Amino acid sequence: MNLADTIRTIPDYPKPGIMFRDITTLLGNARAFRQAVDELVQPLAGMKIDKVAGIEARGFILGGAVAHQLSAGFVPLRKKGKLPHRTRAVEYALEYGHDTIEMHLDAVLEGEQVMLVDDLIATGGTALAAIELLTQAKARIAAAAFVVDLPELGGAQRLRDAGIPVSALMSFAGH
Repeated sequence: MNLADTIRTIPDYPKPGIMFRDITTLLGNARAFRQAVDELVQPLAGMKIDKVAGIEARGFILGGAVAHQLSAGFVPLRKKGKLPHRTRAVEYALEYGHDTIEMHLDAVLEGEQVMLVDDLIATGGTALAAIELLTQAKARIAAAAFVVDLPELGGAQRLRDAGIPVSALMSFAGH
């Protein structure tokens, strides 16, 4: 199955000129969802992964399924104020301001191998903040995996330049 065919594109969302790549149609297709999870896991075959970290919110859906496949624990990376226990936080820049991503202090142990998962990589700001959060906890980042890459925005390359192995199941031109 060509997974790109299961992605819905919504023009001018959330603002004019943006082509929003909506993976909810992929998630709703059982065959496509299973194939996507299998393909996200495949590059790590034979590698020991202790935790899968998923970025809120679609990264939770994918990351949980990937963690199950890898027999790994799952770490939710959430927006500020959403986690109930003591957290560490990283603030990062957005095109229209700043945001903060958090994780529980005890979510990752020093030296654990962690895979980062999200639905899409664009500029890489959120993913780089997530990597900083995980490395502050002294985790080792084994890989970052995404369903969709928007290569013109350079996020995947920014992660590679930071020494993180990156994979994406598909790419789309544009923003």
